[in-house]
Amino acid sequence: MKVVAIVGSIRNDSYNLKLAQYVQKRYQDKFDLEILNIREIPFYDQDIENNPPEVVTEFKNKVKTADAVLWVTPEYNGTVPGVLVNVIDWLSRVDKVMIGKPSWIMGASMGNLGTVKAQMHLRDILFSPGINSPLLPSNEVYVGAVHTKFDEAGNLTDEGTVQFLDTVVNNFIDWYNRSNR
Repeated sequence: MKVVAIVGSIRNDSYNLKLAQYVQKRYQDKFDLEILNIREIPFYDQDIENNPPEVVTEFKNKVKTADAVLWVTPEYNGTVPGVLVNVIDWLSRVDKVMIGKPSWIMGASMGNLGTVKAQMHLRDILFSPGINSPLLPSNEVYVGAVHTKFDEAGNLTDEGTVQFLDTVVNNFIDWYNRSNR
């Protein structure tokens, strides 16, 4: 299975990027995960949506050809970051490459609640008409106090979180396989 990860943070030392990289490494025997770079995606502009810059076309093609999307979001001001909303805007227009594409969500923050609010908002967005992405139900991954759960090498060291991720990954694969027969 080919999965693309869209991380809603462009910070070089992002905890959400570390989480995506950990998933990429730990589950490489279960699926191929490519972490997409959203740093160079320009602001969505309806004036150019029918002839977007090449970086947008390449980004949309990677999403289009993937079997599923893993959204990894931080929480800014109680919601999803603007950079994430921006790429969703591009994905929801013209060829609407997300329609019917299975998704799942994770998020990490230094707060105790992880990214609860951001993920609730992201779920609403993913169900909007231009996206309409089926979403893995009842497997929320909120990694709170993330700054205490990774070592310097990028390994997730909290065993309870690792075991929970193992369960969610297996649940996603099972759900995907049942949904795409």
